[in-house]
Amino acid sequence: MKKIILTILTTLAVNVSVLSQTPGTMQPPGPAPAGEIKSKPSAFGINFTGFVKTDFIFDSRQTVNLREGHFLLFPEKKRLDPDGKDINAVPNFNFLSIQTRLAGNITGPDALGAKTSAYIEGEFFGNINSGINSFRLRHAWIKLNWKSTELMTGQWWHPMFVPECSPATVSFNTGAPFVVFSRNPQLRLSQSMGKFKLALSLLSQVDFVSDGPDGPSPKYLRNSMIPESNLLLQFSSKNPEKRTEFVIGASVNYQVLKPRLVSVDTLTPARDTVINQVPVHINAVTASYQTKATSAALAASFYTKLVTKPLTIKAGAVYGENNNAYVMIGGFAVKSCTDASRGFVDYANLRSMAVWGEVHTNGTRWQPALFGAWAQNLGIGEEVAGPYYARGTDIAYAYRISPRLVFNAGKLRIAGEVEYTVAAYGKTDSKGFVKDPSEIANTRLLLGVFYFF
Repeated sequence: MKKIILTILTTLAVNVSVLSQTPGTMQPPGPAPAGEIKSKPSAFGINFTGFVKTDFIFDSRQTVNLREGHFLLFPEKKRLDPDGKDINAVPNFNFLSIQTRLAGNITGPDALGAKTSAYIEGEFFGNINSGINSFRLRHAWIKLNWKSTELMTGQWWHPMFVPECSPATVSFNTGAPFVVFSRNPQLRLSQSMGKFKLALSLLSQVDFVSDGPDGPSPKYLRNSMIPESNLLLQFSSKNPEKRTEFVIGASVNYQVLKPRLVSVDTLTPARDTVINQVPVHINAVTASYQTKATSAALAASFYTKLVTKPLTIKAGAVYGENNNAYVMIGGFAVKSCTDASRGFVDYANLRSMAVWGEVHTNGTRWQPALFGAWAQNLGIGEEVAGPYYARGTDIAYAYRISPRLVFNAGKLRIAGEVEYTVAAYGKTDSKGFVKDPSEIANTRLLLGVFYFF
């Protein structure tokens, strides 16, 4: 029995070793489809990469966060007890390894005249707090690359988050809520024109979703029957010999939500009465009407990166009429009742903007860096009845200053970061503006230990 088990394990190890020798693009094995020109066979397989990471976290007060404090957004606002003490002014700590990650780069032969590749990545972050430590999908895509055209289908970063020009923070939030943070199933067509690239994306939602009357859900976008769309233009220039690079780009984004499929009008309310000395409950009489009201929103993003031999400088900005699904300030609200007899309403968007910048050295062993960001609640600008389906409705502005120091020793990385985040809480007026804001601050001390493989 031991010999059989040993033989099986040895065979598996040899197969995985052979498959892992070919990094890059991929295609599933098998004969070429009918009508295709068969090319010379080549090696293909999967190359596994990833890292093990543990975060040691200390916060100076309670925070608005995800996954037991791992993903930090804002400091919690003041919550006073009868003695005037702030209940949320209580520090806390946590140790977590849920960001540990496994990825597979898959390679294979050409198809349809294109180079083929695929990628899959997951981590132990879970999709909800109760699912912490469970494995979840982050990315999964297939690419077809022709000479100057690329077609990608699968789950990847939202086009307003550009991996090659994004903050390299130690914190898992990667700059959120000041930076778009969203992964979406999508279809993306990119065309290269020399140093320029034009990309059109159609997107849906799965993990990062819009808020609405039934809570956060992807159904508001699905029911609109209009995929979220993004058009991006990028210019990049790179000189490997001088170790310099310049990237600049911008995109426009369009999103349509249908918050409700039906409105319910109460014709007669429920009531209790007595008939022949017997208590009787009479249910409400209602009428349900199909509603077609939607909420459309535009957004725009800008980013740039400059790489020199000693330094890398990055910056970005986002403006949006409904930035809720991107883990930023924003959302929408019920504006008014358009037909009281049927319960029809219309909607208005809560606008916001954010800017960020980062500078870090390009040393191989020591990499000091500084990240800074600002977000502004721009209100709605017109009278709204409510309710709101949004994030940060009572925050006028927020900002973050975050220095870090990264030490690399082979495959081991030890990174320390101080994340000072301020949110200015106030009262929301009838037009969505926040009045009389008062700043609340949190200082996060973070130590991350990585081992890459």
